[in-house]
Amino acid sequence: MRIAVDAMGGDLAPQTIVDGALVAARHLGIGLWLVGRRDDIERELARHRGRVSLDLEIVDCPDVIEMAERPAAALRRKPTASVKVAADLVARGEAGGLFSAGNTGATLMAAHAAFGLLPGVQRPALATTIPTRSGSAVLLDSGANAECRASHLVQFAHMGAVYATVALGIEAPRVGLLSMGEEESKGTDLTREAHRLLKAASVDFRGNVEARDVFLGGVDVIVCDGFTGNVALKTCEGLVEMVEDLLRAELSQTFGQRVGFLLSQRAFRRFRRRVDYSEYGGAPLLGVAGLCIVGHGRSSAKAVRNAVALTARFSEESLVDRIQRATT
Repeated sequence: MRIAVDAMGGDLAPQTIVDGALVAARHLGIGLWLVGRRDDIERELARHRGRVSLDLEIVDCPDVIEMAERPAAALRRKPTASVKVAADLVARGEAGGLFSAGNTGATLMAAHAAFGLLPGVQRPALATTIPTRSGSAVLLDSGANAECRASHLVQFAHMGAVYATVALGIEAPRVGLLSMGEEESKGTDLTREAHRLLKAASVDFRGNVEARDVFLGGVDVIVCDGFTGNVALKTCEGLVEMVEDLLRAELSQTFGQRVGFLLSQRAFRRFRRRVDYSEYGGAPLLGVAGLCIVGHGRSSAKAVRNAVALTARFSEESLVDRIQRATT
């Protein structure tokens, strides 16, 4: 079963998308549909030796949805946009899953329109894997829904728990609710009602989690509305980049510090791997009746490789079916 890759989606598309997808195809034996402008894709493929031996096909699409376009209007104006055609391949059963690093809103809407929602699911959610002191955790929703009801957060908890088991191998995921205080009386009307419902839900709910505790590893699944989750995620990404820049600057000021930096390169690389989003590849859109992985707009070839591998893995492990069983 091939994976449908939106070859035109992303800030550095199609080069990094094709590069990363081909690494996954070559080293992991993954079949590909490369969806986008044929001439652009062929030009990138020409840089790779041995591509003839790979299981890939190009689906020619003239339209591309740019990162700054309004998703709904763009999808109406461009019915043959690459992300929509890629989603349709999955809906028809010709691909096991969709990966796109393009316009996130357009990807979510294309997947929703092509797959529909799982029975009983009211809202889909983006589930992002984040680093913690003890390993990894899942944050959802990280951007699919700016506004939510408390019942939506309960569904996110169920879907996130299944995802934590499949993706992270956690047998009994602990669930926390992102709020402004540990006490259940703290927060907004949304978080207080969600806290009440989660206590009665069939998940291992551990109460509220403050923002400062998100990365401590006290819980394995953290639920929130998409606006809050996206802000928290982007704040984390910016902080990591700043810390890396500060470390490099501090460790290169004097000869002694430069020597120390060279000696600590291995530790620095381990730190980078633990906090680098490209290690996780992308975030699945949970709750839709088809497999969709959303990548960062700035995805590198490494991130694309890992995202395509993740899509293939979740297709083989029937992630969507397992989510459906958890929500019905």
